[in-house]
Amino acid sequence: MSINIATAFAPATVANVAVGFDVLGFPVDGVGDTVTAERAWPSAGGNPSVSISSIAGVVSGLPLDASRNTAGIVLQHLIRELDLPFGFKLSIDKGIPLSSGMGGSAASSSAALVVANALLDRPLELDALLGFALAGEELASGCAHGDNVAPCLYGGLTILRSVNPVDVVRVPLPAPLFVALVHPHRELDTRTSRSALPVELPLKDYVAQSSRLAAFMVACCTGDFVLMSRSLEDILVEPRRARLIPAFGAVKHAALRAGALGCSISGSGPSVFALCRTQAEASKVGAAMAAAWGAAGVESDVWVSALSQKGARIISTDLEGNR
Repeated sequence: MSINIATAFAPATVANVAVGFDVLGFPVDGVGDTVTAERAWPSAGGNPSVSISSIAGVVSGLPLDASRNTAGIVLQHLIRELDLPFGFKLSIDKGIPLSSGMGGSAASSSAALVVANALLDRPLELDALLGFALAGEELASGCAHGDNVAPCLYGGLTILRSVNPVDVVRVPLPAPLFVALVHPHRELDTRTSRSALPVELPLKDYVAQSSRLAAFMVACCTGDFVLMSRSLEDILVEPRRARLIPAFGAVKHAALRAGALGCSISGSGPSVFALCRTQAEASKVGAAMAAAWGAAGVESDVWVSALSQKGARIISTDLEGNR
């Protein structure tokens, strides 16, 4: 019997990771989006389509029109490319705040793709799903960058080496890493955040950032926390986006003073992340970051997690024969 209805969860993600703009990212446990889908057969003479029956959770006002929602867009593309005889009816539960820099659009599209994939007679490989997910990212930000969708789908610390052809590399982590992810109660649109970046950069800055990225990769692979701390310095993006985030300097200073290995902007912001050696350290750092925002009159939410190895996944299914 085939699966008729299923539910998938996709985690929030930290993209860029300070030194890997548009190529590095990792998922965070404990916060994400959930999408439930069932097959929707068209009426006689009709075409397969995607409908969204409801959107609940921490975000309100998102469009139910599938052509204006990342979860709907990726499945419309899936139907066309695979020439599917059926469509999908979706319900979405948003756990990721809107315009938070936590990969909300990537989580919705990834969860939608994973759950739809479970309903296919011949499920696709992850590399194929990533291509569809990039279409959703283009709607959300105007650019098909994959530093959120790659870790969201694959799990772990990922490098998006190439988009066409798709080539995702998971970075080995012999020593556990923990993250404090803190979201101020503010929104920062991805397009606005990207518009703060220059089209061209000085060669010397590119060289300096490349050396930090290379050193960070070595630190991850060897478990060298001292080298990791020296490497987590973004000289390209953070200085240009920091002014868009209230009290960013104070929040980063609080994180480093509390013992973080490094601290920077999560994705396009305004959320900020800090990498730490232990969960206890991450909890202390997260509290210090939240306190710094509180002193500036900004409320925030804190998540503390191991650097998750799990990407988007099915959490429940219902066989056709059970309905």
